[in-house]
Order: sequence, then structure tokens, then C-alpha cells
Amino acid sequence: MSSSGPVAFSCNCGTVSGHIAPTARRSGTHLICHCRDCQAAERYLGQQDPSGTGVDLFQTTPDTITLDTGADRLAVLRLGPKGPLRWYADCCKAPLFNTLARPGIPFATVLVARIADPAPLGPVIAHGFVPQAGGPPKHRGAGVMVWRFFTRMGAARLSGRWRQTPFFDLDTGEPTAPVHQLTREERAALYD
Repeated sequence: MSSSGPVAFSCNCGTVSGHIAPTARRSGTHLICHCRDCQAAERYLGQQDPSGTGVDLFQTTPDTITLDTGADRLAVLRLGPKGPLRWYADCCKAPLFNTLARPGIPFATVLVARIADPAPLGPVIAHGFVPQAGGPPKHRGAGVMVWRFFTRMGAARLSGRWRQTPFFDLDTGEPTAPVHQLTREERAALYD
């Protein structure tokens, strides 16, 4: 099944809204991340604690994402000096996207909780950082996820589509909103 139209998303209050290109299922990977950082970001923004269920994500490239309203209400947090930028709506604190820190690597995830009808995204095909009793976390479906990531990224780089991003000013390479990096104290309060 393929989508016949754009896949709509919005923040909780509807101020920030947009869509993913109609080719969503072919342009991304539907997965669930169980990592501590994704869970910490959800807690920091006052969302329901995803411990045990993980965070439902759709990985794609930034050129497939269009912001229709509220681009000026996007805010960015970073859990530490490294790691992804986590974009959210400052009006209602709804997490919306994750990107890398620079536009040259065309990567974006959309939080599926913000998508009105996730059916066009297709089934979840991977789980990352699944907790294991007495051992390190494991991944399921990681090979397919990684293959799709590099295929999408390479195609976006070669075609020049990586320049089509709502997240970065290409002249400066900086995010379109200031980045709030959590303090050690803020970060420590989010982890068990």
C-alpha cells in the first residue's frame, strides 16, 4: 500500500503543522527506539514516559518534510555536547523531529505520535536499543534500517536534495532556531 497524499503531522495544539511527502513509505523507515536518550528527551518535554514501549519514529531525509505553519515556533534541545538535535514546538512542548547537528548529513526523524494517520508509513521494521535482562541492549532489524539510512542519505547528497531542509540555514550551516543544551543537572535528573 502506498500513500495517495501527504502524511500530515502537527504539535499537540496545532500551531506547528506540516506534512511528509506523499512517497513517505518509500522515503523512510518506521522504527521504535528504546534508547535512554530518546526516553530522556520525552520526559524533559513533559511527555508520557516511554520506558518499556520505546519512542515510535519515522526516519527520512529533511527534503521530504514541509512545515506549513508555525516554523517560528520550533525550538531545539540537545541532551549534551554530542548527539542529535531534538526539535519541538515551544507552544506546547510537543517533540516533533530529530536531526543531526549539521545539514550536510541529510537525516531527520519524525516522531510518529505527531502524525495524524501513520498507516502510510508502513509497519515498524526495526527496534533499536531493546533492553536485555543482564546484558547490553540489542537491535532488531538493524541491517535493513542501516541500509535504508545510507541509501537515502547517499541519494539526497548526490541529487542535491540535502539542501532542501526546513531545519538549517544553509548559508551558515546553523539550525534555524537556537539550541538549548541541557546542563549536567538537567540531564542527570532525566536518567534513572
